[in-house]
Amino acid sequence: MPRVYTPFPYQRAMVDFILEHKRCGIWAGMGLGKTSSALTAIEALQYSGTITGPALVLAPLRVARSTWPDEAAKWQHTADMEVVPIIGDAKQRTAALARLRQGNAAIATINYENIPWLVEAAIEDWPFAMAVADEATRLKSFRLGGPNGVRARSLARVAHQMERWINLTGTPSPNGLQDLWGQQWFCDGGVALGRTFTAFQQRWFTKDWSGFGMIPLPTAEPQIHARVAPLNLAIDPADHFDLDEPIRVTVEVELPAKARRLYDAMEREMYMELGGEEVEAFGAAARTIKCLQLCNGAAYLGDADDPGERRWSEIHGAKLEALDSIIAEAAGAPVLVAYHFKSDIARLRKAYPHGRLLDQDPQTIRDWNEGRIPLMFAHPASAGHGLNLQDGGNIIAFFGLWWNLEEHMQIIERIGPVRQKQAGHDRPVFIYSIVAKDTVDALVLARMTTKRSVQDLLLEAAKKVSVGA
Repeated sequence: MPRVYTPFPYQRAMVDFILEHKRCGIWAGMGLGKTSSALTAIEALQYSGTITGPALVLAPLRVARSTWPDEAAKWQHTADMEVVPIIGDAKQRTAALARLRQGNAAIATINYENIPWLVEAAIEDWPFAMAVADEATRLKSFRLGGPNGVRARSLARVAHQMERWINLTGTPSPNGLQDLWGQQWFCDGGVALGRTFTAFQQRWFTKDWSGFGMIPLPTAEPQIHARVAPLNLAIDPADHFDLDEPIRVTVEVELPAKARRLYDAMEREMYMELGGEEVEAFGAAARTIKCLQLCNGAAYLGDADDPGERRWSEIHGAKLEALDSIIAEAAGAPVLVAYHFKSDIARLRKAYPHGRLLDQDPQTIRDWNEGRIPLMFAHPASAGHGLNLQDGGNIIAFFGLWWNLEEHMQIIERIGPVRQKQAGHDRPVFIYSIVAKDTVDALVLARMTTKRSVQDLLLEAAKKVSVGA
């Protein structure tokens, strides 16, 4: 059931800024309402007739596939806006584009990888009145070779055909000031920072000591920021939130079809065992564990209780995609990732080779607190009382959830608001929980936020399944 949209004051500011500036950027972290604000602005522009065609949203695959359609359906004022994801194989994308042209869709979404295909397919009769670049830091490689550069250069062919352009990002320059040029070019065609990247570099950078890299001149940062400020609205959470409480963001992911079939089969068996209230909740422990493994993306092939059983199979990468988005939004700020299963850490280390594992070596903690580790993996059981991680960062992402409330609270407290203040850091703490939609993940998250018993939550879920059947 769609809900009434009641924006925070800073979300109203985002909407107003988009409406007042035809080409602009919104700089705000994940969970601060960039998507709903952009949707509200698009709805207002289309309703008023200011724009007469659909909006094109460029986003990572997971965000294009589900985040924008789900967010539009969530609110009463946007629930009637049709969102058409142009994703899948070439045949599916072609069908989606035809559907867009034939209907009255308000928004089309597409993942960055398929931008060259869309431009080639639609450039002769470009249907889009405006574009929204979600996670716009992906446009920073506009100047470079490789696949990202190819995508951005392809997009550049149509970027300024559209009257309006919005960049959405957490932090626009994750690796330094040079990241700003590509994103800003799509807004203003080079007015603020130069029409070419070479001109941008020549004005504000010089070669470093090695003679190969580039470093900013002393005047670069204030001058660059002054030039881009008029077209970009930055939202500082410290101005809008009580820093005594962490900012909690639930990042929902859809299980792919194969994973959903496997999960549903396992869940049905688990709940069948929980049909009577006299059944101890963890009488179905093995199946509960299997369900949580499936949520995370892999499942052990044998008995979950067998410590000697280490074989597991990867099922999906939905949570890894979501973590990609969180890391991108962090834009270079260190991220602490909590995991539970050994299959989780194996997949995380493969996906992020630069990540470090929180181990017994005291130097690891020193390196984290000194800002030398941009991504660290930790099991909640290894981050107990007395461990100080607050100097290293203020962002934690739960890749996988587990029933142990004490361990969950303890790992949060390692970087929590109290420790941040004690260390002299005036910054909010962000807690991202990556949750597989319509799964036991939601029950575990409910335990973490409401402190209800495991037994009550599982039995309640069993009753709902029984009633639904």
